[in-house]
Formats: sequence, structure tokens, C-alpha cells
Amino acid sequence: MRYLLAKTSFIFSLYFFSQVALASDERDPWEGWNRNVHAFNEVMDTYVARPVAIGYRFITPRFVRTGVSNFFSNLGEVPTAVNDLLQAKPGDALRSSGRFVINSTVGVVGLFDVASWLNIEEHREDLGQTLAVWGVGSGPYVVIPFLGPSTLRDSLSIYPNYQLGLIRYAPLTEEETYGVLALDLVHRRESLLNKESLISGDKYVFYRDAYLQSRNYEIKDGEVEDSFDAEFDDFDNIDFDDDF
Repeated sequence: MRYLLAKTSFIFSLYFFSQVALASDERDPWEGWNRNVHAFNEVMDTYVARPVAIGYRFITPRFVRTGVSNFFSNLGEVPTAVNDLLQAKPGDALRSSGRFVINSTVGVVGLFDVASWLNIEEHREDLGQTLAVWGVGSGPYVVIPFLGPSTLRDSLSIYPNYQLGLIRYAPLTEEETYGVLALDLVHRRESLLNKESLISGDKYVFYRDAYLQSRNYEIKDGEVEDSFDAEFDDFDNIDFDDDF
């Protein structure tokens, strides 16, 4: 379900991009369209995602939520290791692989984060970050229906990221797979409930700036730059023949 929504949303977004006027912020030339999608996502969040997340928190004990978080975090170690290799970081790939093996065995299929207890630190890499390391600029900021903030580069990596996920290859029925993906989305939304008080001013601008700063931090491995101008200029020079 998550993959179908992502693919449909992306195609739908591209269809309308040509109708959007340029905005003053060069990182966000499709601001008019993005604000409309943001408003749609806010409605869906208000009446669907947030109430479900609140209900999930109410009926699910904290230790269960922690186990769920550890489980999905452990699944993310595999695509992280793959992208570490694609970024020529064999040491990080070995660390992610080690975390996966330890937590999948001693940690009971990832329900317990034993690797962190052993001081094996967690990190995250995805195809969007790999493309950035390869020199692909971020491109314009874009809000995707249902999925929220992204950039053109990151949106093009949604499908490949899905293909790298272990759930894609798990011996589950289609209904069971959808159920696991739905639980992942609900849990992600629940984890954001305590952070809602941090939002201030124009929510659209807040989300946009927070997303771009966060991605820049991840791509630079903590070496933050103050401006995204360089990435955007790099995107213009590329010859193309590729969170609620």
C-alpha cells in the first residue's frame, strides 16, 4: 500500500508541476502547488493520521511501542548497509550489517536493540543521500500527497528505497504486508506527537526548512552548511536522459 501511494502520489505531482508559478525562494519554485498539497496533507493528518496515532499511543504500552520502534529500525539496517557500500563507506556498511545480525538474533528479530547496548552506534543512509554523494543536486523542494516534504532528488528515490526494504521480500501475504507497512506509518506518526509543540509560525515554511536542514545534515554526515544554493545550482547543471 505504501509503495502504491508513493508511486501514485509522485506521478500525480509531476503532472501538475508545469502549472505552478515560480516562487521567490529558489529552493521552492513550486511553492504554490506545494502549499496546496501541504493543506491537503494537513486535513488528512487532522482527521485520520493524528487521531489514529493518539489511539495507538493510548492502547499500546510504552514497552510495546519501544519494541515496534526497534523492529522497524532493525529492518532499516539492510538498506543502510547497501547505501553505505554505494557511498564507498565499507566500515559503516560493516557496522550496519553487524547491528542487523546482532539485533535479529540476540535481540529477538530486532525487538531489542542489543547492538546499542554494545555501543555499536546506529546511523541511517538512503538512496537520496547516495545520489547526493554521487553529485546529484537536491532539485526543487516538493510536497508529495500523503508522504509530505521531499525534494525532486529524494522523490525519485522513493521506489528504489522501497525495493531495498526487507518487507518487500518477506514471506507475507499481500494483506499482511499492508498491515506491517500501516503499523510502520502509524508508529512514525505517534513518534511525532511530542514534537508538535516545537512547530511555530507558518507550518508550511517550518516543515520545509526543517526538512531541508535535516537532509543537509544527513547528507553531510553532520557537517551542516548554511545554504542550499550550491546543491540547487548543481541540479540545474545535470543532464537527465532520478516524515505525514
